Amino acid sequence: MPDPGFPNRKIIRASLVFLAVYAAVLTIYLGLTSGAGVPFHLQGTAADPATFLSPAQLDKSLNYSVLQNGIFFIGYPWEWVFYIILLFSGTAKRRQERWASGRLPGIVRLAGFVLWLQALSWIVFLPLRAASFALSREFGISVQSVGGWLKDRAVDFGIGYAVLLLTTAVGFWFIRRGGRWWLKLWLLSVPFTIFLMYIQPVVIDPLYNQFSRLSDPELEQDILQLAAKADIPADRVYEVRMSSKTNALNAYVNGIGSSLRIVLWDTTLNQMNREEIMLIMGHEMGHYVMHHLVWSALGSVAASFVMLWIGSRIYVWMIARFGQRIGVRRPHDMAGLPLILLLASLFSFAVSPLANAVSRHAELAADRYAYELIGSSAAAVTMHQKLAASSLSHIHPPALVRWFRMTHPSTLERIVDAQRYHSPQTSGRLQQTD
Repeated sequence: MPDPGFPNRKIIRASLVFLAVYAAVLTIYLGLTSGAGVPFHLQGTAADPATFLSPAQLDKSLNYSVLQNGIFFIGYPWEWVFYIILLFSGTAKRRQERWASGRLPGIVRLAGFVLWLQALSWIVFLPLRAASFALSREFGISVQSVGGWLKDRAVDFGIGYAVLLLTTAVGFWFIRRGGRWWLKLWLLSVPFTIFLMYIQPVVIDPLYNQFSRLSDPELEQDILQLAAKADIPADRVYEVRMSSKTNALNAYVNGIGSSLRIVLWDTTLNQMNREEIMLIMGHEMGHYVMHHLVWSALGSVAASFVMLWIGSRIYVWMIARFGQRIGVRRPHDMAGLPLILLLASLFSFAVSPLANAVSRHAELAADRYAYELIGSSAAAVTMHQKLAASSLSHIHPPALVRWFRMTHPSTLERIVDAQRYHSPQTSGRLQQTD
Protein backbone atom coordinates (compact mmCIF):
# COMPACT_ATOMS: atom_id res chain seq x y z
CA MET A 1 0.00 0.00 0.00
CA PRO A 2 1.56 3.34 -0.99
CA ASP A 3 2.59 5.74 1.74
CA PRO A 4 -0.10 8.44 1.89
CA GLY A 5 2.54 10.96 2.93
CA PHE A 6 4.67 10.36 -0.14
CA PRO A 7 2.96 12.93 -2.41
CA ASN A 8 3.60 15.67 0.16
CA ARG A 9 7.24 14.66 0.53
CA LYS A 10 7.53 14.61 -3.25
CA ILE A 11 6.26 18.20 -3.45
CA ILE A 12 8.78 19.28 -0.83
CA ARG A 13 11.65 17.52 -2.59
CA ALA A 14 10.63 19.04 -5.92
CA SER A 15 10.59 22.48 -4.31
CA LEU A 16 14.09 22.02 -2.92
CA VAL A 17 15.35 20.78 -6.30
CA PHE A 18 13.75 23.81 -7.94
CA LEU A 19 15.54 26.11 -5.50
CA ALA A 20 18.89 24.45 -6.21
CA VAL A 21 18.47 24.55 -10.00
CA TYR A 22 17.19 28.12 -9.87
CA ALA A 23 20.24 29.18 -7.85
CA ALA A 24 22.60 27.50 -10.28
CA VAL A 25 20.98 29.05 -13.37
CA LEU A 26 20.86 32.44 -11.68
CA THR A 27 24.54 32.27 -10.77
CA ILE A 28 25.46 31.49 -14.38
CA TYR A 29 23.22 34.28 -15.71
CA LEU A 30 24.59 36.95 -13.38
CA GLY A 31 28.14 35.80 -13.99
CA LEU A 32 27.77 35.99 -17.77
CA THR A 33 25.77 39.22 -18.06
CA SER A 34 26.86 41.50 -15.22
CA GLY A 35 30.25 42.30 -16.72
CA ALA A 36 28.88 43.83 -19.90
CA GLY A 37 30.53 47.16 -20.63
CA VAL A 38 28.82 50.40 -21.55
CA PRO A 39 27.72 50.84 -25.17
CA PHE A 40 30.52 51.80 -27.51
CA HIS A 41 29.11 55.25 -28.32
CA LEU A 42 29.13 56.15 -24.60
CA GLN A 43 32.67 55.04 -23.85
CA GLY A 44 34.78 57.97 -22.69
CA THR A 45 31.74 60.12 -21.89
CA ALA A 46 30.60 61.20 -18.43
CA ALA A 47 28.24 58.21 -18.42
CA ASP A 48 31.16 55.79 -18.66
CA PRO A 49 32.02 54.62 -15.11
CA ALA A 50 35.65 54.29 -16.14
CA THR A 51 35.80 58.10 -16.23
CA PHE A 52 34.76 58.63 -12.61
CA LEU A 53 35.55 55.33 -10.86
CA SER A 54 39.00 53.86 -10.33
CA PRO A 55 39.69 50.31 -11.57
CA ALA A 56 39.44 49.10 -7.97
CA GLN A 57 36.07 50.84 -7.57
CA LEU A 58 34.84 49.33 -10.83
CA ASP A 59 35.73 45.85 -9.62
CA LYS A 60 34.06 46.49 -6.26
CA SER A 61 30.93 47.83 -7.95
CA LEU A 62 30.66 44.79 -10.21
CA ASN A 63 31.33 42.24 -7.47
CA TYR A 64 29.03 43.94 -5.00
CA SER A 65 26.21 44.20 -7.53
CA VAL A 66 26.48 40.54 -8.56
CA LEU A 67 26.41 39.33 -4.95
CA GLN A 68 23.56 41.57 -3.82
CA ASN A 69 21.54 40.78 -6.94
CA GLY A 70 22.06 37.09 -6.26
CA ILE A 71 20.75 37.49 -2.70
CA PHE A 72 17.75 39.42 -3.97
CA PHE A 73 16.77 36.84 -6.58
CA ILE A 74 17.29 33.93 -4.21
CA GLY A 75 15.01 35.62 -1.67
CA TYR A 76 11.78 34.98 -3.54
CA PRO A 77 12.09 31.20 -4.13
CA TRP A 78 13.59 30.91 -0.63
CA GLU A 79 10.32 32.36 0.65
CA TRP A 80 8.17 30.16 -1.58
CA VAL A 81 9.94 26.96 -0.52
CA PHE A 82 9.63 28.00 3.13
CA TYR A 83 5.83 28.31 2.86
CA ILE A 84 5.53 25.09 0.83
CA ILE A 85 7.45 23.17 3.50
CA LEU A 86 5.26 24.63 6.25
CA LEU A 87 2.14 23.54 4.40
CA PHE A 88 3.05 20.14 2.96
CA SER A 89 5.12 18.94 5.92
CA GLY A 90 2.07 19.41 8.13
CA THR A 91 3.91 21.91 10.36
CA ALA A 92 1.26 24.63 9.98
CA LYS A 93 -1.50 22.08 10.53
CA ARG A 94 0.06 20.76 13.75
CA ARG A 95 0.63 24.25 15.08
CA GLN A 96 -2.99 25.14 14.40
CA GLU A 97 -4.19 21.99 16.17
CA ARG A 98 -2.00 22.79 19.15
CA TRP A 99 -3.49 26.24 19.53
CA ALA A 100 -7.03 24.97 18.88
CA SER A 101 -6.73 22.41 21.70
CA GLY A 102 -6.62 25.16 24.35
CA ARG A 103 -9.45 27.22 25.78
CA LEU A 104 -8.04 30.59 24.95
CA PRO A 105 -10.17 33.15 23.05
CA GLY A 106 -9.97 32.96 19.28
CA ILE A 107 -8.10 36.26 18.90
CA VAL A 108 -5.45 35.10 21.39
CA ARG A 109 -4.99 31.84 19.50
CA LEU A 110 -4.67 33.74 16.25
CA ALA A 111 -2.16 36.17 17.81
CA GLY A 112 -0.09 33.22 19.01
CA PHE A 113 -0.17 31.50 15.63
CA VAL A 114 0.81 34.69 13.79
CA LEU A 115 3.62 35.31 16.29
CA TRP A 116 4.93 31.79 15.74
CA LEU A 117 4.82 32.21 11.95
CA GLN A 118 6.43 35.65 12.09
CA ALA A 119 9.23 34.42 14.37
CA LEU A 120 9.90 31.35 12.25
CA SER A 121 9.95 33.45 9.10
CA TRP A 122 12.38 35.91 10.73
CA ILE A 123 14.75 33.07 11.59
CA VAL A 124 14.52 31.46 8.14
CA PHE A 125 15.26 34.74 6.36
CA LEU A 126 17.97 35.86 8.78
CA PRO A 127 20.82 34.23 6.79
CA LEU A 128 19.93 36.18 3.65
CA ARG A 129 19.50 39.46 5.53
CA ALA A 130 22.72 38.91 7.45
CA ALA A 131 24.60 38.10 4.23
CA SER A 132 23.36 41.31 2.60
CA PHE A 133 24.36 43.34 5.67
CA ALA A 134 27.78 41.68 5.85
CA LEU A 135 28.41 42.43 2.17
CA SER A 136 27.40 46.04 2.66
CA ARG A 137 29.88 46.37 5.52
CA GLU A 138 32.62 44.49 3.67
CA PHE A 139 32.35 46.79 0.65
CA GLY A 140 32.30 49.95 2.76
CA ILE A 141 28.71 51.04 2.21
CA SER A 142 27.27 50.23 5.61
CA VAL A 143 29.05 51.48 8.74
CA GLN A 144 26.32 50.35 11.10
CA SER A 145 27.21 48.21 14.09
CA VAL A 146 25.86 44.69 14.36
CA GLY A 147 23.90 45.75 17.43
CA GLY A 148 22.34 48.67 15.59
CA TRP A 149 21.45 46.43 12.67
CA LEU A 150 19.81 43.89 14.98
CA LYS A 151 17.87 46.70 16.65
CA ASP A 152 16.48 47.80 13.27
CA ARG A 153 15.57 44.20 12.46
CA ALA A 154 13.75 43.97 15.80
CA VAL A 155 11.75 47.06 14.83
CA ASP A 156 11.02 45.40 11.47
CA PHE A 157 9.77 42.36 13.35
CA GLY A 158 7.49 44.36 15.62
CA ILE A 159 5.96 46.42 12.83
CA GLY A 160 5.61 43.37 10.59
CA TYR A 161 3.91 41.41 13.35
CA ALA A 162 1.45 44.19 14.14
CA VAL A 163 0.49 44.65 10.48
CA LEU A 164 0.27 40.91 9.79
CA LEU A 165 -1.85 40.27 12.89
CA LEU A 166 -4.22 43.12 12.08
CA THR A 167 -4.67 42.15 8.43
CA THR A 168 -5.02 38.45 9.28
CA ALA A 169 -7.61 39.06 12.00
CA VAL A 170 -9.68 41.34 9.78
CA GLY A 171 -9.21 39.13 6.71
CA PHE A 172 -10.26 35.89 8.42
CA TRP A 173 -13.22 37.70 10.02
CA PHE A 174 -14.52 38.66 6.55
CA ILE A 175 -13.69 35.25 5.06
CA ARG A 176 -15.61 33.49 7.83
CA ARG A 177 -18.74 35.47 6.93
CA GLY A 178 -18.55 34.47 3.28
CA GLY A 179 -19.96 36.41 0.37
CA ARG A 180 -17.64 38.64 -1.63
CA TRP A 181 -15.17 38.84 1.21
CA TRP A 182 -12.32 39.77 -1.11
CA LEU A 183 -14.19 42.89 -2.28
CA LYS A 184 -14.89 43.97 1.30
CA LEU A 185 -11.23 43.50 2.17
CA TRP A 186 -10.19 45.57 -0.82
CA LEU A 187 -12.54 48.42 0.11
CA LEU A 188 -11.08 48.40 3.62
CA SER A 189 -7.53 48.42 2.25
CA VAL A 190 -8.04 51.83 0.62
CA PRO A 191 -8.24 53.93 3.82
CA PHE A 192 -5.63 51.66 5.42
CA THR A 193 -3.16 52.45 2.61
CA ILE A 194 -3.77 56.19 3.02
CA PHE A 195 -3.38 55.87 6.78
CA LEU A 196 -0.01 54.16 6.40
CA MET A 197 1.17 56.90 4.03
CA TYR A 198 0.18 59.50 6.61
CA ILE A 199 1.88 57.91 9.62
CA GLN A 200 5.03 56.74 7.80
CA PRO A 201 7.08 59.94 8.30
CA VAL A 202 5.80 60.85 11.78
CA VAL A 203 5.44 57.45 13.46
CA ILE A 204 7.36 54.72 11.63
CA ASP A 205 10.47 56.51 10.28
CA PRO A 206 11.49 57.93 13.70
CA LEU A 207 11.62 54.36 15.06
CA TYR A 208 14.66 53.77 12.84
CA ASN A 209 16.44 57.12 12.62
CA GLN A 210 16.95 60.42 14.37
CA PHE A 211 15.41 63.48 12.70
CA SER A 212 16.15 67.13 13.36
CA ARG A 213 15.86 70.49 11.64
CA LEU A 214 18.42 71.00 8.88
CA SER A 215 21.69 72.06 10.48
CA ASP A 216 22.47 74.58 7.71
CA PRO A 217 19.90 77.44 8.06
CA GLU A 218 21.02 79.14 4.84
CA LEU A 219 20.63 75.95 2.83
CA GLU A 220 17.26 75.33 4.46
CA GLN A 221 16.03 78.71 3.29
CA ASP A 222 17.21 77.98 -0.25
CA ILE A 223 15.38 74.64 -0.21
CA LEU A 224 12.21 76.22 1.21
CA GLN A 225 12.32 78.89 -1.48
CA LEU A 226 12.62 76.14 -4.07
CA ALA A 227 9.65 74.36 -2.43
CA ALA A 228 7.63 77.59 -2.57
CA LYS A 229 8.49 77.90 -6.25
CA ALA A 230 7.11 74.37 -6.69
CA ASP A 231 3.99 75.26 -4.64
CA ILE A 232 4.88 72.78 -1.89
CA PRO A 233 3.59 73.82 1.55
CA ALA A 234 6.62 73.35 3.79
CA ASP A 235 8.05 75.43 6.64
CA ARG A 236 11.11 73.35 7.49
CA VAL A 237 13.55 70.84 6.07
CA TYR A 238 14.47 67.76 8.09
CA GLU A 239 17.92 66.27 8.40
CA VAL A 240 18.15 62.57 9.22
CA ARG A 241 21.27 61.18 10.84
CA MET A 242 22.33 58.35 8.54
CA SER A 243 26.11 58.70 8.81
CA SER A 244 26.13 56.26 11.73
CA LYS A 245 24.64 53.62 9.41
CA THR A 246 25.79 54.18 5.85
CA ASN A 247 28.06 56.04 3.46
CA ALA A 248 25.30 56.10 0.81
CA LEU A 249 23.54 59.34 -0.16
CA ASN A 250 19.84 60.11 -0.39
CA ALA A 251 17.01 62.57 0.15
CA TYR A 252 13.24 62.25 -0.08
CA VAL A 253 9.81 63.85 0.30
CA ASN A 254 7.06 61.73 1.86
CA GLY A 255 3.83 61.95 3.79
CA ILE A 256 0.53 63.58 2.93
CA GLY A 257 -1.20 66.64 4.31
CA SER A 258 0.16 67.73 7.68
CA SER A 259 2.63 64.81 7.76
CA LEU A 260 4.52 66.04 4.67
CA ARG A 261 8.29 66.05 5.21
CA ILE A 262 11.24 67.17 3.10
CA VAL A 263 14.18 65.08 4.32
CA LEU A 264 17.90 65.26 3.56
CA TRP A 265 20.38 62.62 4.69
CA ASP A 266 23.35 64.06 6.57
CA THR A 267 25.66 62.02 4.33
CA THR A 268 24.28 63.92 1.33
CA LEU A 269 24.73 67.19 3.15
CA ASN A 270 28.36 66.36 3.91
CA GLN A 271 29.43 64.96 0.53
CA MET A 272 27.59 67.06 -2.06
CA ASN A 273 27.89 70.71 -3.00
CA ARG A 274 24.99 73.13 -2.89
CA GLU A 275 24.10 72.84 -6.58
CA GLU A 276 23.96 69.05 -6.38
CA ILE A 277 21.86 69.17 -3.23
CA MET A 278 19.39 71.57 -4.81
CA LEU A 279 19.01 69.24 -7.79
CA ILE A 280 18.37 66.29 -5.50
CA MET A 281 15.75 68.25 -3.59
CA GLY A 282 14.21 69.45 -6.86
CA HIS A 283 13.95 65.81 -7.94
CA GLU A 284 12.16 64.85 -4.72
CA MET A 285 9.85 67.83 -5.02
CA GLY A 286 9.05 66.67 -8.53
CA HIS A 287 7.63 63.47 -7.08
CA TYR A 288 5.32 65.53 -4.86
CA VAL A 289 4.26 68.06 -7.51
CA MET A 290 3.54 65.37 -10.10
CA HIS A 291 1.57 63.44 -7.48
CA HIS A 292 3.77 60.36 -7.72
CA LEU A 293 3.02 59.52 -4.09
CA VAL A 294 -0.70 59.62 -4.84
CA TRP A 295 -0.27 57.58 -8.02
CA SER A 296 1.82 55.09 -6.08
CA ALA A 297 -0.99 54.73 -3.55
CA LEU A 298 -3.55 54.32 -6.35
CA GLY A 299 -1.31 51.73 -7.97
CA SER A 300 -1.13 49.82 -4.70
CA VAL A 301 -4.91 49.97 -4.38
CA ALA A 302 -5.38 48.74 -7.96
CA ALA A 303 -2.81 45.97 -7.47
CA SER A 304 -4.51 44.85 -4.25
CA PHE A 305 -7.85 44.68 -6.10
CA VAL A 306 -6.38 42.37 -8.73
CA MET A 307 -4.49 40.34 -6.14
CA LEU A 308 -7.54 39.84 -3.92
CA TRP A 309 -9.86 39.13 -6.85
CA ILE A 310 -7.64 36.56 -8.54
CA GLY A 311 -5.93 35.38 -5.36
CA SER A 312 -9.20 34.62 -3.59
CA ARG A 313 -10.22 32.27 -6.38
CA ILE A 314 -6.84 30.53 -6.43
CA TYR A 315 -6.89 30.29 -2.63
CA VAL A 316 -10.32 28.64 -2.55
CA TRP A 317 -9.35 26.29 -5.40
CA MET A 318 -6.13 25.25 -3.67
CA ILE A 319 -7.96 24.50 -0.44
CA ALA A 320 -10.41 22.33 -2.38
CA ARG A 321 -7.50 20.61 -4.14
CA PHE A 322 -4.94 20.29 -1.32
CA GLY A 323 -6.87 21.20 1.82
CA GLN A 324 -6.98 17.73 3.32
CA ARG A 325 -3.28 17.20 2.72
CA ILE A 326 -2.16 20.50 4.29
CA GLY A 327 -4.74 20.61 7.07
CA VAL A 328 -6.78 23.55 5.80
CA ARG A 329 -10.42 22.52 5.74
CA ARG A 330 -11.92 26.00 5.64
CA PRO A 331 -10.62 29.25 4.07
CA HIS A 332 -10.46 30.95 7.48
CA ASP A 333 -8.36 28.22 9.15
CA MET A 334 -5.18 29.62 10.67
CA ALA A 335 -3.11 27.00 8.85
CA GLY A 336 -4.11 28.67 5.58
CA LEU A 337 -2.09 31.80 6.40
CA PRO A 338 1.18 30.44 4.88
CA LEU A 339 -0.76 29.68 1.69
CA ILE A 340 -2.08 33.25 1.59
CA LEU A 341 1.44 34.63 2.09
CA LEU A 342 2.77 32.30 -0.61
CA LEU A 343 0.20 33.57 -3.12
CA ALA A 344 0.93 37.19 -2.14
CA SER A 345 4.66 36.66 -2.68
CA LEU A 346 4.10 35.04 -6.08
CA PHE A 347 1.87 37.91 -7.13
CA SER A 348 4.42 40.49 -5.92
CA PHE A 349 7.15 38.81 -7.95
CA ALA A 350 4.95 38.56 -11.06
CA VAL A 351 3.96 42.24 -11.10
CA SER A 352 7.36 43.64 -10.08
CA PRO A 353 8.57 44.22 -13.68
CA LEU A 354 5.52 46.37 -14.40
CA ALA A 355 5.72 48.20 -11.07
CA ASN A 356 9.43 48.84 -11.54
CA ALA A 357 8.94 50.11 -15.08
CA VAL A 358 6.35 52.61 -13.84
CA SER A 359 8.68 53.65 -11.02
CA ARG A 360 11.61 54.19 -13.39
CA HIS A 361 9.43 56.36 -15.61
CA ALA A 362 8.42 58.44 -12.58
CA GLU A 363 12.04 58.81 -11.46
CA LEU A 364 13.13 60.05 -14.88
CA ALA A 365 10.19 62.48 -14.94
CA ALA A 366 11.25 63.79 -11.51
CA ASP A 367 14.80 64.27 -12.81
CA ARG A 368 13.49 66.39 -15.68
CA TYR A 369 11.21 68.34 -13.36
CA ALA A 370 14.25 69.20 -11.23
CA TYR A 371 16.15 70.45 -14.29
CA GLU A 372 13.20 72.66 -15.22
CA LEU A 373 12.75 73.90 -11.65
CA ILE A 374 16.45 74.72 -11.23
CA GLY A 375 16.84 75.88 -14.81
CA SER A 376 19.86 73.71 -15.46
CA SER A 377 21.13 70.14 -15.34
CA ALA A 378 24.77 71.19 -15.13
CA ALA A 379 25.31 69.68 -11.67
CA ALA A 380 23.38 66.51 -12.45
CA VAL A 381 26.30 64.59 -13.92
CA THR A 382 28.51 64.88 -10.85
CA MET A 383 25.47 64.33 -8.63
CA HIS A 384 24.66 60.99 -10.28
CA GLN A 385 28.32 60.01 -10.32
CA LYS A 386 28.60 60.61 -6.56
CA LEU A 387 25.37 58.69 -5.91
CA ALA A 388 26.69 55.74 -7.91
CA ALA A 389 30.09 55.79 -6.22
CA SER A 390 28.60 55.98 -2.72
CA SER A 391 26.34 52.97 -3.20
CA LEU A 392 28.48 51.01 -5.70
CA SER A 393 25.39 50.77 -7.89
CA HIS A 394 25.68 48.85 -11.13
CA ILE A 395 26.06 51.44 -13.87
CA HIS A 396 24.71 49.19 -16.66
CA PRO A 397 22.81 46.24 -15.10
CA PRO A 398 21.65 43.14 -17.02
CA ALA A 399 18.06 42.86 -18.20
CA LEU A 400 16.63 40.65 -15.43
CA VAL A 401 18.10 42.89 -12.77
CA ARG A 402 16.58 45.91 -14.45
CA TRP A 403 13.15 44.29 -14.80
CA PHE A 404 12.79 42.72 -11.39
CA ARG A 405 14.88 44.89 -9.09
CA MET A 406 15.49 48.40 -10.37
CA THR A 407 12.97 51.03 -9.28
CA HIS A 408 15.27 53.78 -10.64
CA PRO A 409 16.86 54.23 -14.06
CA SER A 410 20.50 53.19 -14.19
CA THR A 411 23.18 55.79 -13.54
CA LEU A 412 24.13 55.55 -17.21
CA GLU A 413 20.57 56.40 -18.32
CA ARG A 414 20.26 59.31 -15.90
CA ILE A 415 23.57 60.88 -16.90
CA VAL A 416 22.74 60.54 -20.59
CA ASP A 417 19.35 62.17 -20.01
CA ALA A 418 20.89 65.00 -17.98
CA GLN A 419 23.42 65.76 -20.71
CA ARG A 420 20.74 65.72 -23.38
CA TYR A 421 18.76 68.26 -21.37
CA HIS A 422 21.87 70.39 -20.89
CA SER A 423 22.77 70.14 -24.58
CA PRO A 424 19.51 69.36 -26.44
CA GLN A 425 21.18 69.97 -29.78
CA THR A 426 23.59 67.10 -29.12
CA SER A 427 23.05 64.11 -31.33
CA GLY A 428 25.11 60.97 -31.43
CA ARG A 429 28.12 60.94 -29.13
CA LEU A 430 27.62 62.77 -25.83
CA GLN A 431 30.01 65.15 -24.15
CA GLN A 432 33.44 63.85 -23.28
CA THR A 433 34.67 64.21 -19.74
CA ASP A 434 37.38 66.71 -18.99
